[in-house]
Amino acid sequence: MTERLLALLGDADGGLDLVRRICELCVTELAVSGAGMSVMAGALADGTQILVHSTGEAGKQLEDLQLTVGEGPSVDAFVSGGAVLAPDLDAEHERWPAYAPGAAGLGVAAVFSFPLQVGAARLGVLDLYRTTPGPLSGPQLSGALVLAEAGMVALLDDAEAAQGERLLGQGELHSAVHQATGIVTVQLDVSLQEALIRIRAYAYAHHLSLNEVGRRIVGYELVLETGE
Repeated sequence: MTERLLALLGDADGGLDLVRRICELCVTELAVSGAGMSVMAGALADGTQILVHSTGEAGKQLEDLQLTVGEGPSVDAFVSGGAVLAPDLDAEHERWPAYAPGAAGLGVAAVFSFPLQVGAARLGVLDLYRTTPGPLSGPQLSGALVLAEAGMVALLDDAEAAQGERLLGQGELHSAVHQATGIVTVQLDVSLQEALIRIRAYAYAHHLSLNEVGRRIVGYELVLETGE
């Protein structure tokens, strides 16, 4: 499978095109329902997560859920530097009390997260999900590791091309959250981390996506009060 995957990646242009191809191959070659790649930093403590590409709407919603509640397989994979495999989310409610039922509500039954890293350098996570429970087979797991390595190469190539924010700028999810965090920091005179916690809490309590709350704050449609 490794040689086949590398051959299928061979004609990608690099950068965002390569990221898209990687996510598509995860679906077609690894028998998963969807895939997404995110750039992360700080294990979500400061909200620095950008979804570079997702194969479907459920993937976008999963990443938004994860950033909203501050827990989940991507967080654990990024922090630990190892793959996090959750073949049955029904068994993970104690581990992720907010994420697991939220993901189930989106129709997701299994999630597999792989850190994008070289040595000590860690840039993000490749997430795979299924709408039915079940583990990855040995060949599928090996294929996911190959594609995660290719994902890291795509991110490094983009940086080495001196294009800085080009690839990261393609990620539409959560871009408003960073701006909103800065606004709340000034409005409530709190730290960036506390501001993000306030935004997360509001989103969770009002059953809104984190990105939607961010957009409302940036557009001055919503002003968080001190007690929120």
